[in-house]
Amino acid sequence: TEAFSSNSEAVIHRTVNVSTTTTDYQTGSLVERYQITETCHFVTSNHFKKVALQFPDDLLSDAVQISADIEKETKAKTFILGDTSYGSCCVDEVAAEHVRADCIVHYGPSCLSPSRRLPLLYVFGKRPNDVQQCAAAFKELYSDRQSHVIILYDVTYSHAIGDLRQLLCEMYPNVVVSLLKADHSHGAKLIHDSLVANEQLHSQDDRVIFTFGRQFSIQEGRRIDDYSMFYIGQEGLTLTNFMMTWNRCSFSSFDPVTCTGRVESININKALMKRYYAVERAKDASVVGILVGTLGVANYLTIIEQLKDIIHKAGKKSYMFAMGKINVPKLANFLEIDVYVLVACPENSLLDSSEFYRPVVTPFEMELACNKHREWTGEYVTDFRDLLPGGSSHVGLPEPNQSNNEEETTDVSLITGALRTTNFTTSSEIINGTLQSSSLVPRNETLTVANTNTAASYLAGRSWQGLEPKLGQTAVVKAVEGRRGIAIAYEEEGLGNRDSSTIPHQQS
Repeated sequence: TEAFSSNSEAVIHRTVNVSTTTTDYQTGSLVERYQITETCHFVTSNHFKKVALQFPDDLLSDAVQISADIEKETKAKTFILGDTSYGSCCVDEVAAEHVRADCIVHYGPSCLSPSRRLPLLYVFGKRPNDVQQCAAAFKELYSDRQSHVIILYDVTYSHAIGDLRQLLCEMYPNVVVSLLKADHSHGAKLIHDSLVANEQLHSQDDRVIFTFGRQFSIQEGRRIDDYSMFYIGQEGLTLTNFMMTWNRCSFSSFDPVTCTGRVESININKALMKRYYAVERAKDASVVGILVGTLGVANYLTIIEQLKDIIHKAGKKSYMFAMGKINVPKLANFLEIDVYVLVACPENSLLDSSEFYRPVVTPFEMELACNKHREWTGEYVTDFRDLLPGGSSHVGLPEPNQSNNEEETTDVSLITGALRTTNFTTSSEIINGTLQSSSLVPRNETLTVANTNTAASYLAGRSWQGLEPKLGQTAVVKAVEGRRGIAIAYEEEGLGNRDSSTIPHQQS
């Protein structure tokens, strides 16, 4: 019950924990930390008049001063965007369009998900990183100088990667340093470290990989599974996303805050099996809720339409929800939903739904549940753009006639042990080029009458369905005048029948 309500006295006695993450930025001047000079050049060179400055919560304390400095140098009008509707790592283009901004400057950590509407500049900031300590930790973790290692890092430490590369690449010839690169239709600007940006990162024979805003190359004849991953940054969503995507690679990390390196001991197989359990729940589901977790990542509308299509063809009902930041009380309001699928950026898609009343899966997991042509191989996809036609992990849906001709049409749920049908075809027939809803669902070449109104079926199965109308059981009477007043003192109630202590007194 605490998920739905709380004691009013708790607000008075509540202790607020102040985040100390801002101390990571307290090095150097404000102009240097937030690259105000480069930002002003970006604004003036493109003749922008309205600039949206998007800050995460832990950097809002510096927002006013930064805004004033930019306005003073560029004569442009700035708008501070805080408390974003979804994750702060994504660009909030919707909020920027509300103020009719000409461009966006995104501050702090970023998932580098592509956006399409407005020109964009990333300012990651410069969190301190002891390069010597980082290099020493790398040498301790990889004693073999011929090790094949790919160096990944949180974007806030990108300023120090050039110095680290100079320290390591001479001793480790097979080390590959990733380069940040944004995918943006307006040409998103990244302020690179010159030592990395001007370096030739690959030869003509190498295979270049670009994903999650990182670009790196692997040697010809080798796979990415042959490399180890070295990550610079704290444990969080970025590292989890990398480890789930490249789950066959060994990972180690260096934490610049504690200046310690370690081999990541997270049990990837256990994490994958936990996600596979969510896939089984999605297979058992009859009603699916599509959660809109982003309005800025490119192609989010396309993946929503694709999800609607595969859910519909799997014989399930879908509803779409746009509710901003997701929490337990919001989703608990919809008990009819069996499972939710979250459309968000790669880092925010891996939501831990252990506290939720219904599981929350990713678009990839939903496709595993609905598309029998996609099999579980251990590969894991967090970027929904890879699932779209033309993407690296796109798998087409089976044709209806192909589905009917297959022999195996049922399987057993690993959760409930019940039989379930896997070869549902579309419950709509195309008549004169348009989709017509039908209550006849063809299955196994046999027409079976089915109720397609899932919400009505759920209501009929509930023990309490609201106030009982008792049609035909209540006598018909004329309308009568009801009570007047307030609940504490109705006019028709005699004063003598009530406790005098409950009657409000007025003092003259």
